[in-house]
Amino acid sequence: AGYQLCITSSFQTHSLPLLHIVTTAIPDLPVLFIDTGFHFPETYAFRNQIKGDWNLNLINVQSKTAKNQQVDADGQFLYSTDPEYCCHINKVEPLDDAMKIYDIWIAGLRKDQTKFRTTLQEEEFQEEGLMKYHPILDWNSKMIYDYAKAFNLPQHPLEAQGYLSIGCMPCTNSVSEDMERSGRWYGSKKTECGIHLNTK
Repeated sequence: AGYQLCITSSFQTHSLPLLHIVTTAIPDLPVLFIDTGFHFPETYAFRNQIKGDWNLNLINVQSKTAKNQQVDADGQFLYSTDPEYCCHINKVEPLDDAMKIYDIWIAGLRKDQTKFRTTLQEEEFQEEGLMKYHPILDWNSKMIYDYAKAFNLPQHPLEAQGYLSIGCMPCTNSVSEDMERSGRWYGSKKTECGIHLNTK
């Protein structure tokens, strides 16, 4: 048997070029979407649209922790009081579990997105031996735009409203400046949900 490959996608406009490249080459490749239950309705609709139009082998990855257990002692949702832990139980843990059957994880991280991502290599090994492959690490936003235009890829419906990096609804704001991820976890120093931090 060969290596088991998968790709993760957030179904944002800037993640579609890699998804298009990879699933055109490997049509039945598992496409993992981390379904936190807190996404914008537009994100779910866009995911479903792309799944249908591109005939994707979509796998929704979800937390085992029920939403009514995702509150603090005062009954506040963890996304407002402890976003780090909220990301851990809704993104990191579910994806870690899902990744156990794969050998190679294809991810669309780029060096121009965050300070952490400038330190990445094209191939990174996770602690469990999983190889993480970043094929567009050296792409920039213009290259993403040019590819999307060349292949007439659709845009996430919220992008026109200034949402350049779209995560969960409670933790995403629109941005006016040219900073792709500055609308995530606005007002905090947090720039990563944690799923990309587990490297040797």
